[in-house]
Amino acid sequence: MKKLAFLALSAAIASVAVASPEIGKPAPAFTLKDASGNEHSLADFKGKVVVLEWVNHGCPFVKKHYEPGNMQKIQGEAVGNGAVWLSICSSAPDKQGHMSAEDAAAKFKAVDSKATAYLLDEDGTVGKAYDAKTTPEIFIVDSEGLLVYKGAIDDKPSASSADIEGAVNHVTAALKEIADGKPVTVTTTKPYGCSVKY
Repeated sequence: MKKLAFLALSAAIASVAVASPEIGKPAPAFTLKDASGNEHSLADFKGKVVVLEWVNHGCPFVKKHYEPGNMQKIQGEAVGNGAVWLSICSSAPDKQGHMSAEDAAAKFKAVDSKATAYLLDEDGTVGKAYDAKTTPEIFIVDSEGLLVYKGAIDDKPSASSADIEGAVNHVTAALKEIADGKPVTVTTTKPYGCSVKY
């Protein structure tokens, strides 16, 4: 009987450990190094809105937004309005999208990213803490450290850049509502893209 209780408790603990973060609750804390070797912690940005973007530059759904400059435009507008934008790569070594710190720094520059930093999560710890499933996938943390949005960048789940025009961009909509002092209307959407290569 004790063994069964222990197994049930162990299963419960394991399920909590991999549970998806909840809207309206504190975002999971983390510290990661950027492509230049500098550490960035979520706690460093207390009092600011933080956008977390899961990225893999080998993924066609990521290319959809980067090649025409759409992602950079959204990043630039967010940062220009005082938000922090962290691009996170959770691709494991030898998996699609994984890059050395040197290659990541070069890619960050080559695509003219407007993100605050490009963070490397090679062991996938942070990606799994957020239950990030796809690239791209976006999480928005408000100035109080609460998760207020998680999901897709927009409502057109395709890899075609032609579908950007006319799409409802969930990220810009959420950031505008936050800036206007309003609650985020659409807090969760189904992410689309390539699976995160843990």
